Parts: sequence; structure tokens; C-alpha cells
Amino acid sequence: MNSYWENWLRAAAIRALKTVAQTAAATVGTAAAMGEVNWPLTVSAAALAGVLSLLTSVAGLPEVDNG
Repeated sequence: MNSYWENWLRAAAIRALKTVAQTAAATVGTAAAMGEVNWPLTVSAAALAGVLSLLTSVAGLPEVDNG
């Protein structure tokens, strides 16, 4: 695998993990304010956010140089 794709995969994975963490934190915070955390919903929303982040990264990542 060439270095461009290694860099892309690393940057996309980092972005996706950050997105998963942010979504989980927001979902837990909102649910806690309403009284009860629905863990299956939290995990599902966070996983979907991670997949969408990876798909969005296909359009390009500013962290990865095309050169």
C-alpha cells in the first residue's frame, strides 16, 4: 500500500473515531437530561455517524496531501 493511502486511512479513521465519540457524548448527554440513556440507540447512532464520516472522507481529506 502506498503512503498516500496509508495516510488517508489513518486520517479517515481518526476522524471517524472522533465523530463516534462526539455523537455518543451528545446522545448520552441528551438522553441523561431526559431521564434515561437508551444504550442501543446510543451505540447505533454513534456507529452510523462513524460510517457516514468514512463515506464523507472519500470526497477528500484536507489532512492528506494529494501530491
